[in-house]
Amino acid sequence: MTEGLLKDKFGRTIRDLRISVTDRCNFRCFYCIPDEDIVWKRRQEMLTYEEIILIAEIAVGLGVEKLRLTGGEPLVRRDIEYLIENLARIPGVHDLALTTNADGLDKRAASLRAAGLHRLTISLDSLKPETFKEITRRDALQSVLDGIEAAMQAGFPPPKINCVVIRGLNDMEVADFADFARATGISMRFIEYMPLDNGHQWDRKLLVGGREVLERIQERHALVPLQRDAPSETALRYTFADGSPGEIGIIAPVTQPFCGACSRLRLTADGNLRTCLFSMVDHNIRDRIRRGDTRDQVADFMIGTVLKKEEGHRINEPDFVQPPRTMSFIGG
Repeated sequence: MTEGLLKDKFGRTIRDLRISVTDRCNFRCFYCIPDEDIVWKRRQEMLTYEEIILIAEIAVGLGVEKLRLTGGEPLVRRDIEYLIENLARIPGVHDLALTTNADGLDKRAASLRAAGLHRLTISLDSLKPETFKEITRRDALQSVLDGIEAAMQAGFPPPKINCVVIRGLNDMEVADFADFARATGISMRFIEYMPLDNGHQWDRKLLVGGREVLERIQERHALVPLQRDAPSETALRYTFADGSPGEIGIIAPVTQPFCGACSRLRLTADGNLRTCLFSMVDHNIRDRIRRGDTRDQVADFMIGTVLKKEEGHRINEPDFVQPPRTMSFIGG
């Protein structure tokens, strides 16, 4: 197959495949999957590891260079190290990452590193036990902090820590998170609250814009902007002016959309390609594999799907409709 064939009608080349390995999660963050009685997909509906590996191989053959495993919570799927080992062996994979809530990561970090995982991104929305519990519906802050420490001890580069900033809940911790970055050397990423909750109760009044987050940090610390590593990078990055370790990133998809440089394609745990987090349409690749399509036929399907990629999300448009599938089903 020829490399670099995953290009949409707006001239954007797909280099990044986000792979959701499960819709399940052991947390119940209110902006994602708060319901305790949620109905999960049946096992036979989920992609097997072999199917995921096949899709990844085809995608890399078409020019994808970065793979990220997401969920749900990917660490709740059994034997995830097996999948990582096989994805790491694919020629052309330059970056293999995993997004996790880090609960229990202290016991898994070494095995994930040994399997060939390159990087970790960890979700952490509060440094206060009670606020953490209010957001996640779980009393697991210390487990997450232990996981972050274990990841660095296992030899991973300092992880990216994602914090969804929500007004009146954790926005007063923004500068404290900057202190956390300075103390640990991690890369702290602040993400705007997006309409991807399963209760469809997103309220723009709870949104804390990226510029406001930056201003709150700068009240305590002087920052120096960094150049983006690539045009498709989602975060505006900063380092501390006094040379302290750590990094700050602002991801502002609502107030400062970056759709024009998007290089991402998503694979859901039940085998659908999604061209945008906010797509209203799924493109079923699982059934094509299970009916016996050849690699070239699957590749052609992927090429055709990317040509349907939207120009951008419509969060700020009056006719915006929130997608029926939530973040846990789509993958971050």
